[in-house]
Amino acid sequence: MKKILLPTDFSRNAYNACEYAMKLFTDEECVFYLVHTYTPVVYQPEYMLGNPGQIPLGDEYQANALMQLEELQATLTTQFNNPKHLFVPHASFNLLVNEVLQLVENENADLVVMGTKGATGAKEILLGTQTVHLIKKATCPVIAIPSGFEYETPKEILFPTDYEVDYEKEQLQELLDIAKKHISSIEVMHVSTGNELTEEQVENQQKLNYLLAETAHLFHDLPSQGIIDAINNFQLKKRMNLLVMIKNKHTFFERLFIEPVIKKIGFHITIPFMVIPEPKK
Repeated sequence: MKKILLPTDFSRNAYNACEYAMKLFTDEECVFYLVHTYTPVVYQPEYMLGNPGQIPLGDEYQANALMQLEELQATLTTQFNNPKHLFVPHASFNLLVNEVLQLVENENADLVVMGTKGATGAKEILLGTQTVHLIKKATCPVIAIPSGFEYETPKEILFPTDYEVDYEKEQLQELLDIAKKHISSIEVMHVSTGNELTEEQVENQQKLNYLLAETAHLFHDLPSQGIIDAINNFQLKKRMNLLVMIKNKHTFFERLFIEPVIKKIGFHITIPFMVIPEPKK
């Protein structure tokens, strides 16, 4: 049974991500952890040290959070009425990223699906601080859903890569599962740097081709350009339903978050964005 974490702040944006997960895995047995974290605006250092005088404050926040999680669970159960889906409400006094990472480890979670607010009301992803931190630290795939995105079956999946990754089947399993269940086509996109592929890159490409053997896929080599430009230009020619990248410190993915311009304007994508963690060592 697949285990999926659904972080929520009870906003419409977060609920939209829950809806996406329900529809994406409608035919699969899943346990969904509805995760909410809270940090009181004002609290004394003694609270964190377990001072009895501060305990009622924590109880009040937790009780309120659990009540809202139970309401969310009831809404999802009523709306989708799927006997294959189970829900586990989880509220904690913690920072969201820390709690999600701990849950992923404790529950051996397969995936995190979360909403992220668009910029100036636009229906697109603007990767905020929490999202970036979670993506950087997560040990399982994370799917970020643009604000207001209406569900589309991921029939066309865009997979940009520079072939600097030694692909492993376990690492790509969630992508392979999604592609198999939805009879998807994976468009592998490589942006040229002006140089020939190294021997290692060629070997990695061949390995990727082998791992995708049972999935419809095509390899695309694009002329030198910025990765975001390449993604946007590709979508102008063919509508994609899901963007998937592997996070690796040696690839262009990491540079998306250290370039000053990207830090200022965010990473704007109009479709769900799945990030696969770097290979386990």
